[in-house]
Amino acid sequence: MNRHPRSQPVLTAGVQYNEDDDVDTGPSKSQRKRDMHVLQELGERLVSLPPSRLEPLQLPENLLDAIALARKITAHEGRRRQMQFIGKLMRQVDADAIRAELDVDDDRHRAETAVMHAAERWRDALIAQPERLSEFLQRHPAAINRNLHPMLRSACTEHSRSQRGRHYRELYREIRDILLADTFDEPDTDQ
Repeated sequence: MNRHPRSQPVLTAGVQYNEDDDVDTGPSKSQRKRDMHVLQELGERLVSLPPSRLEPLQLPENLLDAIALARKITAHEGRRRQMQFIGKLMRQVDADAIRAELDVDDDRHRAETAVMHAAERWRDALIAQPERLSEFLQRHPAAINRNLHPMLRSACTEHSRSQRGRHYRELYREIRDILLADTFDEPDTDQ
């Protein structure tokens, strides 16, 4: 039996061997499946978003319809198949741009949540120690014109009666608005 070494191609009569024949021209089936799963996960993320957050993404109408239908499907197998369909539709859009837009939106949401927690801490600190208002005004100069003194006085009065009413909430909202303005205002680079 005459064996050819594995490193040498077997030449058959009339067929010329070309080294380019061994080069794979595309991603493997496993890679295509991994890519599809990534698109399905992005589709899951889109399905979980409220419609108001989908509008700025400018998705094609057929994808928006598929997302809306996926929200209505409660059967496990039906939902799984719908998510596969959404993954298939996702091949037609720029998934990286959508992912980047969602990441920016998620970062903004995290920042807003952090601001809300900071506003709660400031409100509680100001009610416990009203003299810290000057410290708050020093850190946030835009708050000077916001007339926080009467709000703080009213909230402190409510708090002394063991109430958390309207003034308590108004103080929180005012502090939150000040912190949001400081956090999300873009500095002017033209000047």
